[in-house]
Amino acid sequence: MSLVMDTLRTSSITEEMNDAEMHIIEGLFEVQDFKTGDIIVQPKDTQPDNLYILAHGDIEVRIANGNEESTIHVLKPGDLAGIITFVGGAASDITATLYAVGNTQVLSLSRARFEKLINSHPMIVYKVMRGVVRNVHGIVRRVNSQSAELSNYIYRANGRY
Repeated sequence: MSLVMDTLRTSSITEEMNDAEMHIIEGLFEVQDFKTGDIIVQPKDTQPDNLYILAHGDIEVRIANGNEESTIHVLKPGDLAGIITFVGGAASDITATLYAVGNTQVLSLSRARFEKLINSHPMIVYKVMRGVVRNVHGIVRRVNSQSAELSNYIYRANGRY
């Protein structure tokens, strides 16, 4: 199998797809290689509409905090990045910088290439977007859980501090 197909099989965007559908989108992705500390995405990026799927390695998601950066999450293989602008959000919505940790490989899909499937394969587009929504829902659930845990800690509630 190829790196692209192996990665697509682990991603939420292809959960509802069969092999034939995955082979159709396989050729739309570019593989990008990064080394430790390389920036993958940052605010005011020139290609903010790409969807990224981590294929190999880890990615630290950092946000600026004054003159320093804080790591808020670490992406693992199969995780998505660039979701907001891929689905049409403004480039000004990008607030995090993504850094490669170790040798990292990322699949990159430009929105323009993906949109070419709208007329020829609308069901694939629909399935990918459902996968993106599932991914975002998972992020929201994780953040809500962390927020509740932090609240319990601060207010010493529910015996979880």
